[in-house]
Amino acid sequence: MSGSSAPPGAAHPGNAHLRPAHLLLALVVMAVWGTNFVIMKLALTQLPPLLLAALRFLFVAFPLALVLPRPRVSWRNLAAYGLLIGAGQFGLMFYALTRHIAPGLASLLMQTQAFFTIALAMLATGERARPFQLVATLVAASGLALIATHTDGHTSLTGVLLTLGASLAWSLGNTVGRAAGRVNVLAYIAWSSLFAVPPLLALSFALEGWPRMAASLHAAGWLTWAAVLWQSVGNTIFGYGVWAWLLARYPASTVSPLSLLVPVFGMGASALVLGELMPAWKLLATALVLGGLALNVFWHPLAGMLARRGWVRR
Repeated sequence: MSGSSAPPGAAHPGNAHLRPAHLLLALVVMAVWGTNFVIMKLALTQLPPLLLAALRFLFVAFPLALVLPRPRVSWRNLAAYGLLIGAGQFGLMFYALTRHIAPGLASLLMQTQAFFTIALAMLATGERARPFQLVATLVAASGLALIATHTDGHTSLTGVLLTLGASLAWSLGNTVGRAAGRVNVLAYIAWSSLFAVPPLLALSFALEGWPRMAASLHAAGWLTWAAVLWQSVGNTIFGYGVWAWLLARYPASTVSPLSLLVPVFGMGASALVLGELMPAWKLLATALVLGGLALNVFWHPLAGMLARRGWVRR
């Protein structure tokens, strides 16, 4: 999973600064998550999207679910997380990447899950949005509007909407994951993946058909299977494992802002490997979306610093 949210069970101790080796490790994770959008696109040239998603979660569930004990959460929680992240997030995102959106833009739009997550939390608690959150949302929304008005042969409005739907499913999954409490993140992902595989396989049978599934599996070469395993081993087991390890040693406010680098790696890799064009409007849209995200992430520490200097009142 490419993503920025704290996984279930993340702790928030008080070490304020990442050690250089840990910062380098975090940057490797960001590079893995960002460049994974290109790897997904390459895998989709051989495998249909729903089948690819099913294989991704199959190789996450096995062998991990055989060696890791089931986390102490309800089956309903595991099922909800697996369905939302599997069929919701990755089912929609893989389908969008087939021909509806460029990988670089997809890596950017997926980061809007932060705003969906905040909105869902506010709906649950009745909390009202603060001024800086409204400004951050408007800045990011202006970037999204710019993307929606510049669709081309590589990105369509359908692709934008599908990717935003995947981002919403991710944020709903975040809400379910937080309700799980403090658990072993890899065990949680492995066991919840058991609930992602059956609906994805059923949808693949219904929408993609067994002849296409069988033909694509037969034709898949070692590069395709390497891309599938990278989805499971590199992106999920390594990426989420390291991310959880970092969050167990540093506060989320120290680690999470690094996730803003995911679309930087994603767009850079897409431009270098796939030749995705980076016209001025796309760079401006990227700056607006990332600017809105950065404002939301950094507002509290910035306001605190200004308040300590007596420049503003908190």
